[in-house]
Amino acid sequence: MNIADMVQAGSVLSPLHVQNKKQLLTEIANALASAAGVEPRPVFEALLQREKLGSTGLGQGIAIPHGRVAGLSKVHGVFARLSHPIAFDSTDGEPVDLVFALASPPQSGADHLTALARVSRLLRDQATLSKLR
Repeated sequence: MNIADMVQAGSVLSPLHVQNKKQLLTEIANALASAAGVEPRPVFEALLQREKLGSTGLGQGIAIPHGRVAGLSKVHGVFARLSHPIAFDSTDGEPVDLVFALASPPQSGADHLTALARVSRLLRDQATLSKLR
């Protein structure tokens, strides 16, 4: 699974102007829903439920919110570069400015984990982070 398989041209939000985590998740849910052809509310609720389990803010200004959403046939992704960093309850306490969100079908166990691993690996590369910023 390649990043290009998950992210469509219209699924890159840069710069994204948001004030807080809830507004960010709303914008991300709208973009994921549009790309997947589903309603945004279930996507938002899936992302919010996952955040309640623990923040998906990994540190170094990066977050990977994700959730499983009924009605999807494959993994969909959205990348956002925020116009200014926002608080995200990240593991290092630093604000987030780069977000890669994923929405997967409920039955996509291996695909979901593979997508998360691929995005995580990509965002650990300092050269890639510099280019994205």
